[in-house]
Formats: sequence, structure tokens, C-alpha cells
Amino acid sequence: MVSAPFRRLTGLLAALCLALPAAGCAGSDSQGSGVVVTTNILGDITRNIVGDQAGVTVLMKAGADPHSFGVSAREAARMEDSALLVHNGLGLEEGIARHVQAAGKQGVATLAVGEGIDPITYTEGETARRPDPHFWTDPVRTLKAVDLITAQVLEHVPGVDAAKIRANAAAYREQVAALDGSMRSGFGTIPAARRKLVTDHHVFGYLARRYGFEVVGAVIPSGTTLASPSASDLESLAGAVRRAGVPAIFADPASPGRLAEVMARETGLAITIVPLYSESLTGPDGGAPTYLRMMRANTGAIVTALS
Repeated sequence: MVSAPFRRLTGLLAALCLALPAAGCAGSDSQGSGVVVTTNILGDITRNIVGDQAGVTVLMKAGADPHSFGVSAREAARMEDSALLVHNGLGLEEGIARHVQAAGKQGVATLAVGEGIDPITYTEGETARRPDPHFWTDPVRTLKAVDLITAQVLEHVPGVDAAKIRANAAAYREQVAALDGSMRSGFGTIPAARRKLVTDHHVFGYLARRYGFEVVGAVIPSGTTLASPSASDLESLAGAVRRAGVPAIFADPASPGRLAEVMARETGLAITIVPLYSESLTGPDGGAPTYLRMMRANTGAIVTALS
């Protein structure tokens, strides 16, 4: 027979587990809930798939840098209490990588989307031969991302209606496929000799490969905004820009344009600095509140600058 003191102790432990769900309790068989997504680009894609079937928490704020943004203690606990954690992977979320790993160790289902979309590698600079995480600049790979997220939601998120999730995903796939068609049509108006990109850092490799652009170089010869160019890096890129006759440098509006402006002066040429939304969505009143609008805005800016 179980003693009264033992029953009281068991009850106290159970109450403690209920009061502190984020900390977790040994022996608990509780299941996480909802979906947590690291970046706001993947967050927008995931929300289109999930719809009203589950809660979706997006950690990265509008306009933030995916390489350096951080999370609060509460957000870190939410990551470990989710049914599914969707992250970009391939080294993009440098500021919260340890929290993603911690959630995985706690048994949370994690999806590194970038690892499943046939990633390409960088071709120059300090990140040469490393995988490029910026796959979303290629809508065809984004279609694959939609499929990956859909499958993981169906497998790991309890209580969702599978038919509705699949219908949401199919409808969003149609919009992404249409985006690819409109980008292909728009870029087709740029003469082949003018399809050359110089950016603030290496971020448009997938777009270049999909639509036939040459990446002349980047002001920061790296795939991360946390790196810094040397004087020789700027001099080398300036020479490449002179030889290529590039009329514009594309820079993220959320990043300081000082280095791009310095490089433009180094070339001795009249080069325009054109803002592109590369790694983060804006707020509702900005020019890129959704993935689809971001990519359409970028397409229009590139076509205008290079045609």
C-alpha cells in the first residue's frame, strides 16, 4: 500500500511539473505544441502552410539580420517546448545556433530546411566551398522547402487537419511557381551581357544560377554580414567591377551602405547603390512584408537597374 506521505510528495512533484513546463521534468510524457520558426522568411512560408491549424511563432523580427539576431530566455524556452522547430541551417542563424541545438537535444523535432534543398557552395572569398544558406532567392528551391515543411508539420504537429495542411501547401506552391515564371519573364528583358551582380555580401548565388546571372563579386567577400572586407578585398573588387562595367551595386536596405559606397568610389565609375531585400522581411508597411512581395520587389529593382 502506498503511504500518505508518498502520495503527498508525488502530488507536489506533479504540481511542480505543471507550474514549470518550460523547464521540463524527468519522466514527463508531455508533448510540445505548435511550430517555432527562426527566420521571418521561413516564418512567412510556414504560416502559409499551417494556416489556422496550429500556432506559429517566428523568432526573428522584421528587418533583423539573420546572422546576428538573438532570442530572449522566454523565446529559448518556447523553442524547447515546440512540437516542431523550423530553421534555415547551413550556418545562417549564427546568433541562435546553440539554442537550436539545445532544443534538438531536448527531443524537439527540428527541420534544417537548407540542408534538404540541394544547396550550392560559395565560389570565392573566405567562405569558398562552404554551403550557401540563401536558397530562398531561388523560388524553385523554395518549392522544395514548402514540401519539406509540409511533411514535417504533418508528422510532428498534433491536432492539425492533414487535408487542410495539404490544401494550404498546394495553394501556396501555385503562388511560388507563378513567382518563378514572373521572375524568369522579367529577367529575360535584361541583355545577357548586363546580367552581372555585385552585392554587399554573397547572398544571391542561387538567384544567379537559376536565372543566368554572373556574380562579379561582393563588397564583403563572405556569406555573412559579420565579416569585414580588407583594403585589398575592396581594391580587387573595384578592378573586377571596372572590367565588367557593372552599373549598380545591390545592398540590403537593413545593412549599412557605407562599404558599398566606398567601393563605388574606388572604381572611379558612376555606380548606383540599389537596395534589395535579401535576408529579412519588413514590417507590414514596408516594401517586403511577405516572401512573395520581397522577391517581386527585388526582381523589379534588378530589372530597372540593369536593363
